[in-house]
Amino acid sequence: MIDFGDLRRLRIVVVDDERDTVATLCEILAEEGHDAVGACSAVEALREVRKHPPDAVLVDISMPGVSGYEVAREISRLYGELAPLLVAISGRWTGQTDRMLARLAGFREFLEKPCDPKTIVDLLAPLRHQPAKRPVSLADDTAA
Repeated sequence: MIDFGDLRRLRIVVVDDERDTVATLCEILAEEGHDAVGACSAVEALREVRKHPPDAVLVDISMPGVSGYEVAREISRLYGELAPLLVAISGRWTGQTDRMLARLAGFREFLEKPCDPKTIVDLLAPLRHQPAKRPVSLADDTAA
C-alpha cells in the first residue's frame, strides 16, 4: 500500500446514475488513499451524506428523477457553513447558464465529462492538508 504520510484520508461520495462511472471513480479515489462511497441516485446520495458526513461530494448534474442541482441544494441546506466541497460533473449541461445554476445550487467546482481523473485528484488535494470540518453525523435529521 502507498504511504500517504501526513495527508488526511478524505471521505468522498460519488453520485452518478451510471454505475460504471461510480465504480471507476470510487476505485481511483481509493487508490489515492480516500474512503470513496458511490451512490447511483439522489436518494442514495442524501442517505449516505446524512449517515457519514463527507469531505467532498462529486455529483452528476443530469440524473433521472432528482437532479444534481437538487442534491447540492439539499446538502448545502443540511450542512450550512460545514458543507462539504461540492463538485458538479456534467457532459450535457456545460454552458455558462449551467455553471451559474451550479454555483447557485451550492457547487464550488464544475467539471465537464469526460474529465481526467487527475483533475479530480488535484481538486481534492488541498482538502488533505486541512483539518476536517464535518460534523460527526446528521442521521437524526429526518427533514428533506
